[in-house]
Amino acid sequence: MTISVEIAGGEAYSLDPPINGQDLLQKLGAGCDRKIVAWRVNRYLRPLDWSLREDSFIDFVDTSSFEGMSVYRGTLVFVLSLACRGALGDGLSVRHSISDGYYCELQSGPASAQQTGLVRDAMEYIIRRDLPITREVLSIDSAERILLQQNEPDTADLLKYAGVDPVNLYKCDGVYGFFYGPLAPSTGYLSSWELVPFREGMVLRFPTVAYPLELPPFTPAEKLADVFNEYGDWLQILGVKTMENLHSQVIGNKARELVLVSEALHSQKLNRMSERITAGHKKRLICISGPSGSGKTTTAERLSIHLRAMGARPLAVSLDDYFLDREKTPRDPEGNYDFEAIEAMDLELINVQLEDLLEGREVTLPRFNFLTGKREEGSRVRMGSDDILIIEGIHGLNNRITSHIPADIKFSIYISPLTGISLDRHNRTSTTDNRLLRRLVRDRRLRGKSASTTLAQWPSVIRGAHRYIFPYQELADEMFNSALVYELSVLKGYAEPMLRTVREDSPEFGEAARLLNILRFIPYIPSDYVPSDSILREFIGGGCFE
Repeated sequence: MTISVEIAGGEAYSLDPPINGQDLLQKLGAGCDRKIVAWRVNRYLRPLDWSLREDSFIDFVDTSSFEGMSVYRGTLVFVLSLACRGALGDGLSVRHSISDGYYCELQSGPASAQQTGLVRDAMEYIIRRDLPITREVLSIDSAERILLQQNEPDTADLLKYAGVDPVNLYKCDGVYGFFYGPLAPSTGYLSSWELVPFREGMVLRFPTVAYPLELPPFTPAEKLADVFNEYGDWLQILGVKTMENLHSQVIGNKARELVLVSEALHSQKLNRMSERITAGHKKRLICISGPSGSGKTTTAERLSIHLRAMGARPLAVSLDDYFLDREKTPRDPEGNYDFEAIEAMDLELINVQLEDLLEGREVTLPRFNFLTGKREEGSRVRMGSDDILIIEGIHGLNNRITSHIPADIKFSIYISPLTGISLDRHNRTSTTDNRLLRRLVRDRRLRGKSASTTLAQWPSVIRGAHRYIFPYQELADEMFNSALVYELSVLKGYAEPMLRTVREDSPEFGEAARLLNILRFIPYIPSDYVPSDSILREFIGGGCFE
């Protein structure tokens, strides 16, 4: 009995089951296309070895998409772990995203340039051999036994905590690996990559959706790396390096203490920044920038409080109130409003009012009404000669915003959840996903948006961040990491029900399913534990600054 297989944007075929993605590509004459790394089966992202046994709607996924690039990156990490094991007899820990790559460390300690070279050679050999990567579906007991034999107890414990049974393990050259997304069918799919020595580890670099065919130039992000080192110290204090550690804290009734210590570390950082701002030649204009979902508004408010405690008189202004009226907003190539573009701001009014405020003139601030898409009249304010003006918005570091202001009185802060807690040694939680979950919850609470709407808009937000925000991050005088080690556990309680409302026939269903798959590995922490001045309150509500 045949099944009907309908291909997105193409024809429907009657085929004999079972048939997997690789076999179907062969039938379609595309078996040699190694840009195709996975496929969606009835909107679920699946590896190409997934077999169809009933009527299905499918869509092939290549590396020009966010999903395809995620598969590519996961496969590359697996090969890197194999190379570390084979060349050095050492384990691999994937730490953070940096410079269009992943910063990784050896489990035994710092990696020398010579060791990085040996690992690079081993990776090239593994990829050149085009070794098959197979998927085995195992019981949790069998998977745990294999992972413990490979000295990966954190992954074994995480799978037990999350209740994952059965478990998909990938296998290549006799070594198993766990990844929460599909991998490519073989190592030969990895055509573009680079391994660069950096500080005490190495950066595994890969193509991006913006640069799918070539690697962008490597630019060492030294300030960002300093933030990572600081966060590493914080994790040491908190006793949480992976999700398995977080599960242990929750089970041991230490979640409330974890929340309070995490918040105290944020307060320490804000206090140090306030001391730097007020020391010596006092700065008068503080520019706070960061991508959507960073917590800029709450950070500006909390920074104001720390500055007041030091005798300063700050005034916080949101750049979001300087949007042009909706009908004047520029559009992107698809014809949609491009709210991420700096041209969506009234640059002339911003510069005039900032200059007037700093020179002591009274100003009527605008207030943007997001429901009507119109700018309205806000409050009238005047600053004293020693007062400090704080502006916050996604374009806060762009000089076009403050071109009329002398550089010596400006102080810039880049804010973002720059780090996340890793699921295990090979699977990191994406800071982009962190911001997306924050925005999902906030959009629903403040703007009544469905999960589908926010998910549909997110790719445009990401493109805007890469174009208008990320290029300026290393220019900041300070970087503030707004990530909280416990926050995914709180966001889970809000985001999971929202994501489950995305219909199976929605184009956003696959992305919702991916996020739900990640959230199942994360323990739940009640929002009651979150202080009212926490950055997280900007998204879940109940904050003292609302």
